[in-house]
Amino acid sequence: MKRFFSVDDVANLDVLLQEAIHIKKNPLQKSELGKGKTLGLVFLNSSLRTRLSTQKAAQNLGLNTIILNANQEAWTWEFEDGAIMNGGTVEHIKDAAQVLSQYCDIIGIRCFAGLTNKEEDTSEKVFSLFEKYASVPIISLESATLHPLQSLADCITIEEQKPINKKPKVVLTWAPHIKSIPHAVGNSFAQWMNKTDCEFVITHPKGYELDPKFTQNATIEYNQEVALQDADFVYIKNWSSFEKYGKILETEEDWMLTNEKLKVTNNAKIMHCLPVRRNVEVSDEVLDSPNSLIYQQANNRTYAAQIVLQKILESNENA
Repeated sequence: MKRFFSVDDVANLDVLLQEAIHIKKNPLQKSELGKGKTLGLVFLNSSLRTRLSTQKAAQNLGLNTIILNANQEAWTWEFEDGAIMNGGTVEHIKDAAQVLSQYCDIIGIRCFAGLTNKEEDTSEKVFSLFEKYASVPIISLESATLHPLQSLADCITIEEQKPINKKPKVVLTWAPHIKSIPHAVGNSFAQWMNKTDCEFVITHPKGYELDPKFTQNATIEYNQEVALQDADFVYIKNWSSFEKYGKILETEEDWMLTNEKLKVTNNAKIMHCLPVRRNVEVSDEVLDSPNSLIYQQANNRTYAAQIVLQKILESNENA
């Protein structure tokens, strides 16, 4: 593995999941692999699980870590080629990426969607430019359109919890929120589920369709109750409109998930990437129930990051 941006960078997902689960049993089994090497974690946006789980994964592999909160601690970055930098930006991304590449053997970067310019976001302008100018392997810690480390952790969680001898039904349900939220988690979860052996359904109000590039052949159901019927896993996530880019649309139905709504499921396991707006997206009774997997997902973020870092280190070692 030379980079990690999406499921397309994974050679064999089934094998990767089993390797991650194996790592979980003994996280320090390759604690010398990263000795003498440095992982740089660059954050243009806030983070809790991504930051700490990736740092812990690096430590399990013997990697040193450098963390840069680029939106607070670094010079403001310019992203336009040929820009006359006589305004608010101080350092060009081409300079920042090349300098960071001299200090780090692997770099992870987190850069959310701005939700104002659809073309810039869907083209992954920031991530693509950073990767273009960097000279070391790059890992996405969440980009404008995708969150692959989260989705890998979600796949690990489902693999651990799925029913035996039965193709699981997995439902991604839209949830209400108080502000516009990017599409990365929803897009990414859809992309990864489409690569697994499951019955995958996405449910949301009309107008909240995700980018079809990522949903592909998933079943889209606008009636939440119909979608939830016999579900084994229910993943709750908000996102803003993709068609009316970044907008919050009015909805007539109540989409917050409750125990009452879950009665039609197959005693479904509950998933959410966190952070969660409790009693807005989903009720406390659901999140705190025995069927909730939210903390297992968070725990699996470490092993998702660790198997990715391990694969990149091994690729470089064998290059």
